Amino acid sequence: MVSFIIAIVLLVAGYWLYSRLVERVLGVDSHRTTPAVAHPDGVDYVPMKPWRIFLIQFLNIAGVGPICGAIMGAQFGTASFLWIVFGCIFAGAVHDFVAGFVSLRMDGASLPEIHGRFLGNGMKQFMRGFTVLLMVLVGAVFVNTPAVLLEQNFTPDWSVFIWVGIIFAYYLVATLLPIDKVIGRLYPIFGVLLLMMAVAIVVAFAVYRPEIPEVWQGLGNKHPKAASNPIFPMMFISIACGAISGFHATQSPLMARCMVNEKQARPIFYGAMITEGVVALIWAAAATVFYHDPVLAAKTISPEGQPLGGNAMVGVIANEWFNPVIATICILGVISAAVTSGDTALRSARLIVADFMRIDQRPIGKRLLVALPVFVLSAGLLIFSLVNQAGFDYIWRYFSWANQVLAMVTLWAITVFLRRLRPGKAWYWLTLLPALFMTMVTVSFLFVAEKEGLGTLLPRSVGYTISAAITVGFGLLFFLRKTNIKEHNGI
Repeated sequence: MVSFIIAIVLLVAGYWLYSRLVERVLGVDSHRTTPAVAHPDGVDYVPMKPWRIFLIQFLNIAGVGPICGAIMGAQFGTASFLWIVFGCIFAGAVHDFVAGFVSLRMDGASLPEIHGRFLGNGMKQFMRGFTVLLMVLVGAVFVNTPAVLLEQNFTPDWSVFIWVGIIFAYYLVATLLPIDKVIGRLYPIFGVLLLMMAVAIVVAFAVYRPEIPEVWQGLGNKHPKAASNPIFPMMFISIACGAISGFHATQSPLMARCMVNEKQARPIFYGAMITEGVVALIWAAAATVFYHDPVLAAKTISPEGQPLGGNAMVGVIANEWFNPVIATICILGVISAAVTSGDTALRSARLIVADFMRIDQRPIGKRLLVALPVFVLSAGLLIFSLVNQAGFDYIWRYFSWANQVLAMVTLWAITVFLRRLRPGKAWYWLTLLPALFMTMVTVSFLFVAEKEGLGTLLPRSVGYTISAAITVGFGLLFFLRKTNIKEHNGI
């Protein structure tokens, strides 16, 4: 329990101290006109109250990430605590803050436009396609969890595809309507519900006093399949949204188009990520209790002898510690978190495609024209995964890898931005170190992660060596490339 309390304190301290340093480096200007004030359009550029934007941002970036991802990461042991805390403070929250701030300064630009501005037009074109595909995958993954939970816990006689259809219908409505009509009104409520779930777990800690393992008791790999799941890079891939997530930077432009003061950027972008880190830490601690306790550990294994997926573990934890009413509320909270991230992911995909094709999004007919192909592709991927009974952990692993690749590319883009913003200064190290680390994580996954039934692509020692060489190469390329300060253009 001591490690858990220290970790919470560090996350809060990170917000009050480190975020202020980043804010000073960025040169936040409270007198500068924001995109929402400059040209509100009543659809996506809509001024909103800062507390409302914070809760929407928190729910957008959270989804099932700080729950299912943290639970699966907890399988590796207390090392997950360290990654959630330090990854969140020095990587994830900085990533979200700077990327959101750049979008704010670039008139609410979508993420691929930011990539193109600082990494070149070729990267912009590639990331447009990559980001849209990731958003489509997010939509599919974040329908899977609520549809399965609803079918298993509330309507066992229904086909899961009925819930899939209902959720996708909601997604389409929420994606097409102006952001303040559904998202702006309902999401703050769902955000509070997600926070209440985390509070309920903390209350359970106080009531049941479970023995939460301490960091100093050992950081060894506790994964039930440790031989095929090394902590590096697998833990850093599994815990995506709870520490750093490229998906977050796709959501930040949505809120950058609603802010009326640049001073709101730090609490909304950095603060929402720290809040998510707290939620992830709470769920990781709860899952760690189950994985380490000999009696509770039996509940984490399926009848077939396989470790339960992150979504199934939510029900196990809730039903073990809470009465049926509170357990139901927890499960509903996870469902709402997944649904609300899925629809904003598809909304982001619509905006990225619209920006690329220069399609005016004020007429609803044109919004529908862009949204329908995105929805069809996402639905196709989901149905394929359900029909083939793909395991949630397997799907999550590759979604998380693509997610972390996006975070890595975004970190490189904002590192170039910081280098141009403060020429002659070394403040770019704030994002350069996380960029190098995430490069190593994502590249080594390709060589070290075991493919189902195929083993690793290369021996691990060779895979790690090649990954390190590629990471060093990225670093050298950054330092060797000349910086054109004129390209800053007043951002």
